[in-house]
Amino acid sequence: MRNDSLIDLCIAKTDEELVAMALENQDYFAYIVERYEKKLLSYVIRISGLSREDAEDVLQDTFVKIYINLNSFDNKLKFSSWVYRITHNEVINNYRKKKARPEKAMDLDDEFLNNLASDMRTDGHADIQYLKENVEKVMEKMEPKYREVLVLRFWEDKDYNEISDILKKPMGTVATLLSRAKANFQKELESQNIKL
Repeated sequence: MRNDSLIDLCIAKTDEELVAMALENQDYFAYIVERYEKKLLSYVIRISGLSREDAEDVLQDTFVKIYINLNSFDNKLKFSSWVYRITHNEVINNYRKKKARPEKAMDLDDEFLNNLASDMRTDGHADIQYLKENVEKVMEKMEPKYREVLVLRFWEDKDYNEISDILKKPMGTVATLLSRAKANFQKELESQNIKL
């Protein structure tokens, strides 16, 4: 069992410091897992539509890859972007293995809905339940590449540079993808006669 002072020490460390510690002593990798587990599980569920159980399997594979490749982490990059990139790749690998459509509805939170609605220039006064029901319908019909870029920008609150690192696409391509995703989202809203 870890003692509280060690936990506090690890909480105060940056990602890069934790990586260095984990490279020296593999026991410190548990703190990296602890720091990213909830965020990455949510991310997997949001972009894949997998059940929680299947998403946990993908996440386990993700942490194995992170651990195996920790030595090759380029500390010129942001560690969080690197971790999200590995997670992104594992979701794609899982999708290719199963070749299945999303199994369940997305679990949309209020902050994401408000951020997206605000960016889409709605009046911002839409009922949250109405947003949840309708945005979920739209997001599920979108191509995965568009859904993912919207999730990264409005749900995970990643900036263009981080999205570029995660998706391994130039920033101009990210901007184009985001623009197309928003246009695609708006078009789908209109086709379903949904008003935000």
